[in-house]
Order: sequence, then structure tokens, then C-alpha cells
Amino acid sequence: MSDQPQQPKQINFTIIPDDSASSPRTYSNFCSIAHTPFDFTLTFCEVMPLSEKEIKEAESEHVVRAPVRTKIVVPVQFVPNLIAALQEHWRVFSESYSNVGWNKGTGPIH
Repeated sequence: MSDQPQQPKQINFTIIPDDSASSPRTYSNFCSIAHTPFDFTLTFCEVMPLSEKEIKEAESEHVVRAPVRTKIVVPVQFVPNLIAALQEHWRVFSESYSNVGWNKGTGPIH
């Protein structure tokens, strides 16, 4: 038997989301991002139209509270791939729907 350590076996595979589990679809139209040296936290909220009372409160307090729908924490190493995937999907979306009017503005939509 050899005293040399065995090299780990490399396996190539593709991860495919399994929708057979009953995970609910969650709508969000606002995302707050925070980070630590180890991870990024994406906090997704749903901002609803404000009532007159909420508008007055927002004018005085300069704060609008939105219910958190979900928080997702990802390791720092995951973020560059997430950014690249979002950029690629945005490019394809923009090319596909450029005549629809969805991407007319270049600024934030929140």
C-alpha cells in the first residue's frame, strides 16, 4: 500500500432546482443588502401603496416600514456568480423586451 495521500475525486455535475417540494413563491419589490466579512444578507420586502396617514408619517419621520417577506444569506464567494448571472439575465431580458417599455429607465425602480 502506498503512503501517499489520495487526491480527492473530482465530479462534474449540474445543479437543477427541484420544484417538486412545496416551497411557496414570494413576491418582493424591494431588496435591502447588508454584508459581513463572511456573507451577504439580502432582505426582500413588499412595499404597498401608502395610505394618507402613512404618507404623513413618512413626511415627518422620513421612514416607510415594509414587511419582510424573506431574508437570504449567502457566502461572500457566492456573490460574484450571482452578480454575473443577474447581469446575463438582464442582458437577455433587455434584448427580448426592449420594445415593451420595461427597461426604459436606467435608474432604480424603488
